[in-house]
Amino acid sequence: MPSIDVCFSPYLLPLYPLEGKIAVAVDVLRATSSMVTALANGVAHIVPVSELHECLTYKDRNYLVAAERDGIKADGFDLGNSPFHYLEDEVKGRFLAITTTNGTQAINLSRAADEVLVGAMLNVGAVANYLIKAGKDVVVVCAGWKGIFNLEDTLFAGALADRLSGQFDLNHDATLAAHQLYTTNKTDLLGFLSKSSHVQRLERLHILPDIEFCLQEDKYKVVPVLQGDFLVPVELT
Repeated sequence: MPSIDVCFSPYLLPLYPLEGKIAVAVDVLRATSSMVTALANGVAHIVPVSELHECLTYKDRNYLVAAERDGIKADGFDLGNSPFHYLEDEVKGRFLAITTTNGTQAINLSRAADEVLVGAMLNVGAVANYLIKAGKDVVVVCAGWKGIFNLEDTLFAGALADRLSGQFDLNHDATLAAHQLYTTNKTDLLGFLSKSSHVQRLERLHILPDIEFCLQEDKYKVVPVLQGDFLVPVELT
């Protein structure tokens, strides 16, 4: 039976051999939620890049360019890190390059895995179905906040473990902790997270609707899969 483990910070990835496994990168608030929303709403592919200057070069290639630092849209970019930016009709059929404080780092640091998926509460069920079909060991790579543990990405890991329970071993301590955290609080995720550092940080930016949107489970069936430099959508029925 395959197993699911949880890496609470990309800085801990050297302790997690990824070869032969599937990595699921997650930054619930808000990078991976925005990526899932973008691909579900018709963006053709996404290039996740680590640095602002690198991302901006894609503008000359007719890409939409998006960037966030410390929760705020970076100057000179078309879009920021709100999922609502990716519900507009103008994004349909476009290519997107994006860089964020935490999420794109987690994706790019996971490339040693056999496959890299992007997860969010918005597509947690679809990610679970993809992993069940693949049948490989899984490591959830939580983006955290600048390398530090956070609650929201851990809740995603717990939600994913809950969906995989019975078909995957949940016997790693990090997985057990994440699963317990999720099952204890799943009826009121927003209430539980209201005192968390990142939610308070985002609330100071007056973007509570973003938080509420990102905590919806199973809104989309699309799974972003990294193919070379591109995140492409795989839609599961």
